[in-house]
Amino acid sequence: MASATAPGEPEGQQGQLAAGLDQQAPGPQLQPHQLARTRVSSVWVAVALFAIVLLLLLIFILQNGKSVSVSFFGASGHLPLGVALLLAAVLGVLLVVVPGTARIIQLRMTARRHRKIDMAGDSPSVAE
Repeated sequence: MASATAPGEPEGQQGQLAAGLDQQAPGPQLQPHQLARTRVSSVWVAVALFAIVLLLLLIFILQNGKSVSVSFFGASGHLPLGVALLLAAVLGVLLVVVPGTARIIQLRMTARRHRKIDMAGDSPSVAE
């Protein structure tokens, strides 16, 4: 049978080394210094990403400047194509955000109600 040991290494030494590594006491682990995340750093990253998105939107609008005719429930007008597409995207996002916000508010109210019930049930009663 073929062995998994390296040439010139005595048989069984590899297994002993692996067993020895498993039995060693864990020493202090050196961790690189890490700065904690703060709200300000998160806001800074969000602002930077927002600026990049705005720049990309500006480029999109400037490159799609051809005027198009837009009609909606009897109202009609002419808008640049980029503005019309951006307006449609924003209205689509609002169609998702408004019901989603209502649902989040509903769930928070339910959670608050359940917390009050749980806190009232957990209070010790002096019946002795």
